[in-house]
Amino acid sequence: MDIMNDSLLKFLTASLYSVAGLVLWRRLMRGKVSTGATRFAIIAVGLIAAFLHALILHGDLWLENGLNLALTNAASLIAWAVAVLFLLATLYKRIDNLGIVIMPLAALAVVAAWIWPGTHIVLPIGTIAQSTHIIVSVLAYGLLSLTAIQSLLLLAQEGQLKQRQSSAFMRALPPLQTMEQLMFQLMGLGFVLLTLTLISGAFFSERLFGQPLRFTHHVVLSVFAWIVFAVLLLGHWRFGWRGRPAIHWTLGGFALLLLAYFGSKFVLEVILGR
Repeated sequence: MDIMNDSLLKFLTASLYSVAGLVLWRRLMRGKVSTGATRFAIIAVGLIAAFLHALILHGDLWLENGLNLALTNAASLIAWAVAVLFLLATLYKRIDNLGIVIMPLAALAVVAAWIWPGTHIVLPIGTIAQSTHIIVSVLAYGLLSLTAIQSLLLLAQEGQLKQRQSSAFMRALPPLQTMEQLMFQLMGLGFVLLTLTLISGAFFSERLFGQPLRFTHHVVLSVFAWIVFAVLLLGHWRFGWRGRPAIHWTLGGFALLLLAYFGSKFVLEVILGR
């Protein structure tokens, strides 16, 4: 793919994500829930953007000498996974409201990888085990990202209810209990995949990456994030934990995951220039 076509593809992808997010935002700000043909059109635009995004990732990630997971490429991959999971989930659950955050972030990730490309080969393209580990870890990050976004909307919704305010946007959201149930459902699925990621990394590190497991800050922070989500899910199931404390725990666990992966990549690639 030549540079001009590549740039056009990235511009079109970012534009489609932005259009889908803007339409959702405008409708929710007016207190309208997308239904029928309008909802189908928004999802269709999002799916087209995700398909084009996948083509971009195929060209940017898979190089001749290995998998290029530079900082912006990794962010673009995670954003694509989040967008795809969101769009698939909308077929089963009314979670369109998450799109006002997810679609613009996906557009931003595409633009960031376009403007600030990098090369950081982390793995030679190899075994099925390597590919499976990467796919599961990306899905885990994607689901827990959706959980964090859901918790932010839930926090805003709860704040308005406590202040006895009711904007058109908040009236368009599902009931508080439904929003909270969705947050824990997403968290539960993400937690299972995060568990599989940590287990495969711990027990098959040498086979996956050619070196024994080392307790780097990436591994330690990921384990701490796992502990946070495990305690929260157990507390919710056993003691009924919910509300603001649960939201704060959710955001805390997600912040640890962000630091574990993107924090280390930022230090290595941007600050240390490795």
